[in-house]
Amino acid sequence: MSEGLRDTKDWTWVLERPCEQCGFDAAGVARHQIGARLRAGMPAWHRLLSGPTATRRPDPTTWSPLEYACHVRDVHIVFSARVAMVLCQHDPEFANWDQDETAESQAYAEQDPATVARELAEETERVAATYDVLDPTDEALWARPARRSNGSVFTLDSLARYHLHDVEHHVWDVRPAGS
Repeated sequence: MSEGLRDTKDWTWVLERPCEQCGFDAAGVARHQIGARLRAGMPAWHRLLSGPTATRRPDPTTWSPLEYACHVRDVHIVFSARVAMVLCQHDPEFANWDQDETAESQAYAEQDPATVARELAEETERVAATYDVLDPTDEALWARPARRSNGSVFTLDSLARYHLHDVEHHVWDVRPAGS
């Protein structure tokens, strides 16, 4: 996304029905699979970030693979903190996060692809490991509430699925043409 083109969509609908673009179906995700599914995209990111088109935008308003990778890295950081809040507080309210402002202020397009690949791998592993240690059968744990400042209500379960969709959707966003 480029300056002036903010994504104002509310993507929480993906918790209720499959994503028509990437095919993600939140209802089909078992809790014990979340960590592994987060890790599953890493080979694609490594290929993209080491390839000749890593920094190339397909058009002026669509992020390059590098910019998407920076975003996914930062999504992991944000969601790792949000999961920690849910585990440590009752019904926390998440601070706003403007992903487009972050992309601009952190100069995603100017970051080094090799560094981003390493950081993305580290953050993917960190947050995936957090999900891995949560007991998938502990209904009270997964029902712990949280909310965004815009009023969207989450449980730990829906937050994890929402996180996973964001990550898997961006792997779909940067897939090679014709895939």
